[in-house]
Amino acid sequence: MLAMATITLESLREKLKEWKGCELHKTANPVLGEGNPQATVMFIGEAPGQKEDELGRPFVGAAGQFLDELLTSIGLKRADVYISNVVKYRPPENRDPLPEEKEQCMPWLMLEIALIKPRVIVPLGKHALGNFFTKLSISSVHGQPQKLTDSLTIFPIFHPAAALHNGGLRQTLYDDFSALKKFLDENGIPTS
Repeated sequence: MLAMATITLESLREKLKEWKGCELHKTANPVLGEGNPQATVMFIGEAPGQKEDELGRPFVGAAGQFLDELLTSIGLKRADVYISNVVKYRPPENRDPLPEEKEQCMPWLMLEIALIKPRVIVPLGKHALGNFFTKLSISSVHGQPQKLTDSLTIFPIFHPAAALHNGGLRQTLYDDFSALKKFLDENGIPTS
């Protein structure tokens, strides 16, 4: 990889195109995160889907459209935040990422986090949450801030795709986004 002093999001994106450290590179296109490089809030999903693979951008399919709607509901837009995934390639048939695929792609996500320096990371779903807290269940901690360090809070929320499969979760997601907005406001965390 690159020396930290020379890394930019653009150089990271270029290096990811050349990287062969995950078997998924043989069947999918690389998808690095995108958004505000100075974002205080970073959203992390599990892996790109079909539309993301085709366009090389995170969260641009149906789940991404719902994420945009959720962001709008609390006065944010994509340009205010940074959005990425744990795994940088689409797993075949949109299956769940394998543990080794998550492990192989983790250095890329860690570099993105190091470059963005968010104050709040919002893991979307169990796969993203598991990278920060292995023993917590998304169903028991969604919508509740979890302190990781003095300067970083993890704020787990269900993945927007979950609400596309289970309509009963739509309101839960709106409620969790409202809780996120309240947390940001109460802690004086600017979002734009």
